Amino acid sequence: MVLDKHLNILDYALSSLWRRRLKVGGVVCVFAAVIFLLASFQMTAGALTTAATAILRAAPEITVQKMTAGRQESIPLSYREKLRSIFGIRTVVPRVWGYYFDESNGANYTVLGLDTWMMPDGGSLGDAIVGGRPPAAGEAVLGPGVRRALGLNGRKTFSFFRPDLSLKSFRVAGAFHPDTALATYDTLLVSLDDARDLFAIPGDRVTDLCVFVANPREIQTIAEKIAAALPDTRVVTRPQIEKTYRAVFGWRGGFASICLLTALAAFIIFAWDKASGLTPEERKEIAILKVLGWQTADILTVRFYEGAVVSLVSFLLGYVSAYAHVAFFSAGLFRPILVGWSVLYPTLDLVPSLSPGDAMLVLVLTVLPYLAATVIPAWRGSIIPPDSAMN
Repeated sequence: MVLDKHLNILDYALSSLWRRRLKVGGVVCVFAAVIFLLASFQMTAGALTTAATAILRAAPEITVQKMTAGRQESIPLSYREKLRSIFGIRTVVPRVWGYYFDESNGANYTVLGLDTWMMPDGGSLGDAIVGGRPPAAGEAVLGPGVRRALGLNGRKTFSFFRPDLSLKSFRVAGAFHPDTALATYDTLLVSLDDARDLFAIPGDRVTDLCVFVANPREIQTIAEKIAAALPDTRVVTRPQIEKTYRAVFGWRGGFASICLLTALAAFIIFAWDKASGLTPEERKEIAILKVLGWQTADILTVRFYEGAVVSLVSFLLGYVSAYAHVAFFSAGLFRPILVGWSVLYPTLDLVPSLSPGDAMLVLVLTVLPYLAATVIPAWRGSIIPPDSAMN
């Protein structure tokens, strides 16, 4: 009996929404747009964090950098010998990396120099290279953005200036896979000696040391031993880098979401104004229902069902649109806010992050305030005496 009553009330609520479809359609469009904005930021931040974590799996477990006066400088290769006594280290790979500014287009390239044969997981690096092989002497593997910025077209060679303005030539050995674009879009991978030659770094020094450990559970322990053995260095672990990525994307996404709360507040005020400003026809409708025996609770139930239907439709439209925006358009509207700005900007195929907690947060921030903004004014209208509403 109670179920039949609520089904009849729901049917009446749907018919009432259909009669006011133009007004309700405007509310649904605005409501869905607000949900779309909030959900897009959440999904984009989650997708970027997931992509960064997947790429960092091939990164060294520990990176050692020499610090002087709080700034990084080149580290002597002799430091490798001091690490041999630490149990649990698989290998130590010297690396040179730096930035090369291209005056012709205003872009900064990330130049990464290392000997891939020294890496314990060199095969995984080879999997990241398409249409070529890891670079030998005088060769380079290019990220998609570098290839486009250099305008190579069919050419296989290019040149950079050394600090003394002499030319250093490279031959293209391959390209990075598009799936790694978040980390390699502006990157050139060259041999260790070529990177030293390009940046005029002495042969007994490198930028940092990449430490690969045997047991991932001992990363923090080994990092503490390295810091004790080399007190003038900075020791960075892969979990710390992953945590930094999560913090950066989460902070930017949260900041943007907070900024969008002003839009949410404006929408709630808009919904309150629409719901509290009952038209004479709506007042007469409430009065007729009360004359026919409807109770105040029944009228509130109708308004609640109307708000619930509008909220559900808006939530589905907004959330599905946000998913499509991230999955099929790579979050083009908001990705610059989360990733950052650059002349060389990566194109990514992002996988939206679908979390029940994130969906519930959007639901609480949008649907509950809207229901309160519609039911409370409806209660104020339902307690009006029928005879005064009919006049």
